[in-house]
Amino acid sequence: MTADLHYSGLVDVGRKIQARELSPLEATKAMLERIEKLDGKLKSFAYVMADSALAAAAAAEQEITSGKIKGPLHGVPVAVKDLCWVKGAPAAHGMTIHRDFRPTEDATVVARLKDAGAIILGKLQQTEGAYADHHPKIDPPKNPWNADLWPGVSSSGSGVATAAGLCFGSLGTDTGGSIRFPSAANGVTGLKPTWGRVSRFGAFELAATLDHIGPMARSAVDCGAILGVIAGQDPKDTTSVPVTVPDYLAGLSGDLRGVTIGVDRRWTSDGIDGDAAKVLAEGLRVAADLGARIKEINFPDPKAVIDDWFPLCGVEVAVAHEETYPARKDEYGPALAGLLDLGRQLSGMDYQKIVLRREAFRGAVRVLFESIDLIAVPAQAFAAPTLAKMATLGEDASLIGDLLRFTCPFDMTGSPTVTLPGGFAANGGPVGLQFVGRHFDEAGLVRAGDAFQRVTNWHKRHPAI
Repeated sequence: MTADLHYSGLVDVGRKIQARELSPLEATKAMLERIEKLDGKLKSFAYVMADSALAAAAAAEQEITSGKIKGPLHGVPVAVKDLCWVKGAPAAHGMTIHRDFRPTEDATVVARLKDAGAIILGKLQQTEGAYADHHPKIDPPKNPWNADLWPGVSSSGSGVATAAGLCFGSLGTDTGGSIRFPSAANGVTGLKPTWGRVSRFGAFELAATLDHIGPMARSAVDCGAILGVIAGQDPKDTTSVPVTVPDYLAGLSGDLRGVTIGVDRRWTSDGIDGDAAKVLAEGLRVAADLGARIKEINFPDPKAVIDDWFPLCGVEVAVAHEETYPARKDEYGPALAGLLDLGRQLSGMDYQKIVLRREAFRGAVRVLFESIDLIAVPAQAFAAPTLAKMATLGEDASLIGDLLRFTCPFDMTGSPTVTLPGGFAANGGPVGLQFVGRHFDEAGLVRAGDAFQRVTNWHKRHPAI
């Protein structure tokens, strides 16, 4: 067993386990020991499931020894965001209200991970209700690159644990950017699937029509392996779409020949800081070297849908929290309470106008994809923000707009995206870039991410902990 096992790729670890070069028990014990050693400082786990993880690892070892291989995740230790139900384990959703809740069944994504033989190490910390801030009574996860840097939200624990080598992959969720923010902030790869590609059954809602569950891991290939397990129609979630799930690891060519990538030069440069702009420009250069055609496009003005995201999200959150808010308002933190109040005040006519603007925007983006395969954008307008800068978020409307500028439009459209580590800022923090795909073409995103990562090594850089 190598000393740096914890930073190995998920697919690579799976191959070693399934070839019986490494046992699931060895891998799981190594992860649990690392969690015990480091997570008291990093705070990425809300709940560690050591006993059940070891039992699952022992079962996986028996199955693999007998020749029954379930797939690339068999025997591999992973972790899930706390809002995903795991039978018998606490699911607090980053809140004090739910701290005693123990579900009696698994979320569909968790059940599918278990069926694939993955080992669930535990539940990862998140912001309150999966919104913007951690509950005042919960210690937020720390960015492993630098504790003064923002760890991203709301899947902060997923980003920190994956970057710090406390799991080989994780699940996050994204409603306005919450797979992409922590992926960029912690230097990992995140894949936000098309809305409807992955069942949301057994996962606490933030906003039902905006929520996406997806993988976060070391690489695009690792994300593809996880997505291949959790994706697909689920009778328990009738909004999941009956679209065939491909083998995301099949036919990866390492090049981007025949792929057209659209870029709106003005949208992706005006008001963008130097580090974010540099990483996007370098990403496009690499893509062109790999054979992609870079095409100038005019992206539809997203300002209205960015502004609309807040009240739309507020209405959907108000529905999700109807049983406890405002009845138990004093148990909510200020950020989530503010969003709930906003949603509860919106009129029916104003809500319908938002719905119509959203559908018009979705249509305009869909038309763009008739002539391109991917869109390249920064992960956010400013790279590697500090905690001090993000503490002013509620006071600076332009800062909020810049944060959401390249994320929430693609929650409003339900488009799939992959976020890739692409460099480092002057302050030493990781910087990411995004590719956005047409609906249900996550395979194209895995292909693009894999090709990029074969010729770059940003995803192989790890924090010195």
